Amino acid sequence: MIQGIDHVNLVVGDMAAMICFYRDILGLRVTKQATIRGRWIEAVTGLADVEADVAFLESPSGPAIELLHYRTPGGRRPAGLGLSNTPGFRHIAFRVQDIDAVAAALRASGVELFGEVQQVPAAQVDYADVRKRLVYFRDPEGNLLELCCYA
Repeated sequence: MIQGIDHVNLVVGDMAAMICFYRDILGLRVTKQATIRGRWIEAVTGLADVEADVAFLESPSGPAIELLHYRTPGGRRPAGLGLSNTPGFRHIAFRVQDIDAVAAALRASGVELFGEVQQVPAAQVDYADVRKRLVYFRDPEGNLLELCCYA
């Protein structure tokens, strides 16, 4: 059955800005960029006349991030996409070793965090012998992201 998560796809409006954020601010590595078009992608997406730019960014472990910018056909951003309680896929969580250092580096780069790093109460969510700490933030297009660590 399922072996694991291969990648997470984000449809973006400004490919250059999003690559800069995920590469330069979050430290992911761009591994491939291409333009896709043709019957195969139309069959996959169920859309006609598809032409899109794609960029794959990878971290040292875990699934890749696939940024996809549709040249055609255009789409529209749903309302409330960057809110924590909007139904559907809600955020990508990035596991880090030193969450305080990474949060400070994000702030220094101009990224606004939702607040301070929080520890998940063991009484609410139990992670065996470790405690989870996390903080939310958004990418330049408002997509919800999370930093987390376990100690």
